[in-house]
Amino acid sequence: MAKRVLNVGLIGGGGGAFIVNPHQKAIHFDGTRRVVCGALHENPELAMKFAAEWPYPITGYPSYDAMIDEQKKFPLGERIDYALIVTPNFVHFDPAMKLIKAGIPVFCEKPITITAKQAMQLAAAVEKYKVPFGIAHTYLGHWSSWFSRWIITSGKLGAVRWADSYYLQGWLATRLETTGQQQASWRTDPKRAGASCCGGDIGTHAFMQLRFVTGLEVVSVRGIVETFLKGRQLDDHFTTYCALSNGGKALIRASQIAIGHKNDLGIEVNCEKGSLVWRQEDAELVTLRLPSGVERLYWRAAVPAQDDILGEVPAALLKETTIPSGHVEAFHDAFARLHREFEKDVRLYEDGQPFSCDGTRYACVHDGVKHMKFIEAAVKSAKANSRPVKM
Repeated sequence: MAKRVLNVGLIGGGGGAFIVNPHQKAIHFDGTRRVVCGALHENPELAMKFAAEWPYPITGYPSYDAMIDEQKKFPLGERIDYALIVTPNFVHFDPAMKLIKAGIPVFCEKPITITAKQAMQLAAAVEKYKVPFGIAHTYLGHWSSWFSRWIITSGKLGAVRWADSYYLQGWLATRLETTGQQQASWRTDPKRAGASCCGGDIGTHAFMQLRFVTGLEVVSVRGIVETFLKGRQLDDHFTTYCALSNGGKALIRASQIAIGHKNDLGIEVNCEKGSLVWRQEDAELVTLRLPSGVERLYWRAAVPAQDDILGEVPAALLKETTIPSGHVEAFHDAFARLHREFEKDVRLYEDGQPFSCDGTRYACVHDGVKHMKFIEAAVKSAKANSRPVKM
């Protein structure tokens, strides 16, 4: 029997918000999920206007409170099966908490909240109500990220000694927020973005990529959090030197004033027997650099089942690719993989079956707590002349 198509509700996303577009495409990617309703703006009139103008028919709500109050009254199969939150950072906590208490699973944009305290409150609620909760750390959704994680965590290259995880952009190299540009204005406002602009917006991606690929935790942070543009309220350049749980070290860095860089997220992991290199802007490729001077290139969907360096590659990992090598997967595919994995847990939850929201397939609420603690530790360290702050 074919699966019932899951119903998804949107919170935020109206008025030209960029991030809702790849999400809603990813939701429809497999034909097993669909957007059916939304509270798309904080202004009730605009919320209804944007819903009426949506590219396909959806039910509009004047507020997320109205949407949650109505949806929680419906039985399974008629209500939304999960909600996607794509609002600015400061409007993550309240709707997420209300959805959790209503028993409705949540998929939320990052960072999870604007404070670690709020993140911990959400984590406690998720544990209490046993509701699936995912965070949209997009780049974990690339198949090549999964492949990289398997290589490093299975010890194929030996222990991790050093890693450099970074995200470089140049779009805030001018005071764009003074022009009224929506994306810049809220990200540089501490009331709406939290303690960090650059660190919270893209440094969290670099932090998550490091943790996901290496399987290690950051145990202490030395931070240098800088604002290069005079008059800007929050940082536009973010650098941390980190101690890892295995005794290794790492650099986690981000910049939004690096002119010429667009969405240059990457990671290099230096291990005892070789190094692994991956870049989001060339996301089909994982490169291994070996002591012999050999550089081995692995392309998505072209990795052999038995490899002379890696040995036997897990069948489940090879089976996961969706299109042949040479047909490039990208941003939307990564989003779709996250929604696909989240869907599995939503279906288990609704069937009363156990599910494991452990951060190995998509970022979970506990990952959200850790990325908020990381941001706050980096800012605290920066204010104390970069002294180490334990996580």
